[in-house]
Amino acid sequence: MLKIFEPLKPFLQPTKVSIDNFFFKLHYRFTFLILLIATVLITSRQYIGEHIKCISDTISEHVINTFCFVTTTFRVVRHFNITALETGAIFQPGIGPYHFNEEPIKRHAYYQWVPFILFGQALCFLVPHIMWKRWEGDRVKKLIIRLKTASISRYVHSKFKFGNTEVPTMEETEDHIKDIRREIITRMPLNESWGTHLMIAEWMNLINIVFQIWWTNKFLGGQFLSLGVHILSENWKDKMDILDKVFPKVTKCHFNKFGPSGSLQVHDTLCVMALNIIHEKIYSILWFWFAFILITSILAVLWRLATFIFFKNEKFSHLAFSFAKSGRHANRHDLNLVIQKCNFSNWMFLYFLASNVSYFMFRQIIENLAAEIPEKNGNPKLFYREQMSGSVSKPPVGIDTVDAPLISKEASKAD
Repeated sequence: MLKIFEPLKPFLQPTKVSIDNFFFKLHYRFTFLILLIATVLITSRQYIGEHIKCISDTISEHVINTFCFVTTTFRVVRHFNITALETGAIFQPGIGPYHFNEEPIKRHAYYQWVPFILFGQALCFLVPHIMWKRWEGDRVKKLIIRLKTASISRYVHSKFKFGNTEVPTMEETEDHIKDIRREIITRMPLNESWGTHLMIAEWMNLINIVFQIWWTNKFLGGQFLSLGVHILSENWKDKMDILDKVFPKVTKCHFNKFGPSGSLQVHDTLCVMALNIIHEKIYSILWFWFAFILITSILAVLWRLATFIFFKNEKFSHLAFSFAKSGRHANRHDLNLVIQKCNFSNWMFLYFLASNVSYFMFRQIIENLAAEIPEKNGNPKLFYREQMSGSVSKPPVGIDTVDAPLISKEASKAD
């Protein structure tokens, strides 16, 4: 028998409230997840094997591997020569004869820090979201939870229970909507900084992605900014490409120890950097992803600035609310009345309310809020409609004139 109520299941699921937009989620959900996966992948030896493998005739393999990983490896600058590589004079970029302390070398130490840097970056993308949740204070969620089951009442004729959830009747829902209306109006003075905090959080997202690009570029020795451009322009036929320069697969390492007579012996070793196969893929993906996030973050900030400037414009508000789940279903005249009495924070609060509730509930809420607002003749809209129909001769008791900051002072005096 309960199968009859299967269509009502979505309404009875645990409430998930959206307090941001898709652009915001790109930071704390998708980017955080990508960086976390990269961190786990790099630190897992199951898929990569040994991170470094060095060749030496006289030194223990474990000792030389540990030493070279800890003290960093290097390549000789003069051997970054594609001609020498193609003619066979050298077999890997930067690998060849080297005169100790007499010619420049390029050290590679970043691979020791990659997992820590990636994990730290992942946490940085969570900070704006955490701050915004703290500022928002679950105001939308507390309201949405009360509206969840009420939206089902239009499908039923009598009160019933579905599991532990009690579904109200339509009459109870109407009374409930009046309570919600009063609560929204009461909360409006408390929402003065709501929109400002959202704008700050979105600016934090933009600043963070700019900082992460700058920091990654610094971390990779100034070679990250142009990495994606070089990848796109690479023909992949040459023996030395941009990834070989930034993420070497073979490097050199010197191991020093004292000989039997006390003389210092320098052991020249060759190290295979298996981990850099993963590093080059991760940072290549991150270049394109960070570029995408940077563009979307700029667009998100520009859109928020547009809403701040034009939120009272009728056409712009209808366009903005059309992106919300239920915004396009509200009565346009009622919505305009409410918006004209809202500041930016209250406008944003209504927008996220429209993004979370059903179109039926949002339309009812807007109609009830609009009933509190005077028409041009100074009377509240609800009274004006009933007076024109001849049903009443004085303002109805249902008008909340006491806790209604949406009503102008003139209308209050008239009442």
